[in-house]
Amino acid sequence: MQTINIHEAKTHLSRLVEEAAQGKSFIIAKAGKPLVKVSPLSAEERQGGEKLGFMAGEISVPDDFDSLGAPEIMPLFEGKSS
Repeated sequence: MQTINIHEAKTHLSRLVEEAAQGKSFIIAKAGKPLVKVSPLSAEERQGGEKLGFMAGEISVPDDFDSLGAPEIMPLFEGKSS
């Protein structure tokens, strides 16, 4: 497994990440001492976290959502105070 110093890793990060994603793991070292191992994520890990719509059916929006609070808000836009 390839060991790369931290300065070189910063300089070539994009290339190194691409290589790691293709399965070529590497170690980043500082002053010759290994610090971290960079390896690709599994297919399951790449799926990511929450998906859009994950709460479908859990909440509802009232039909009058766009007009909620209108009687109180409109005077403020018209420069009138209560």
